[in-house]
Amino acid sequence: MKFILGLTGGIGSGKSAASAWFEAQNICVVDADVAAREIVMPNQPVLNAIRQAFGDWVLLENGELNRRALREHIFKVPEARKTLEQITHPAIRAAIIQQLAEAQSPYAILVSPLLFETNQHELTQRTLLIDASIELQIQRASARDGQSTEQILNIIQAQMPRDQKQQFADDIVLNDGHLDHLYLQLLPLHKQYLQQAEKKQS
Repeated sequence: MKFILGLTGGIGSGKSAASAWFEAQNICVVDADVAAREIVMPNQPVLNAIRQAFGDWVLLENGELNRRALREHIFKVPEARKTLEQITHPAIRAAIIQQLAEAQSPYAILVSPLLFETNQHELTQRTLLIDASIELQIQRASARDGQSTEQILNIIQAQMPRDQKQQFADDIVLNDGHLDHLYLQLLPLHKQYLQQAEKKQS
């Protein structure tokens, strides 16, 4: 069994910058968001199940998932989120487990914005939170996605509160917006994870 690190952080916290740094150190990164997109590709059983649960309006003309319509529907109808999660979460988890098992690096990383909310942290031996102030999260996310402050706050409110994530995480890196500060904090952690991975294998 390989040593697996769970990496998480709220929207705009900088977890993508952190995971890219680990990838540059030749560490295999499995992204839960990517897995979530792959399972709803056209003709995938999960997409067919979503269509059966919600109706044909969830599909675009080209057969792809109409993410925007589904997202808006979930915001308006909270119980619809539960239905969607019951369909998607087991499939995402299975895809993640398979990809982590195939990882060839000394240890592997599972990157997930909902690591604790979806119990994906159970698949990991240690967790790392990339943390940032809400002001910085809003500033970064709006610059990146062009979303309104209100939309970003909605996303932040749908995620686990920052202080709760801090309690759950084994390691916390505060990302103040300077990438060199972020990388300086990641380097000793990377060395620590390599040692833990070696111990686990011996």
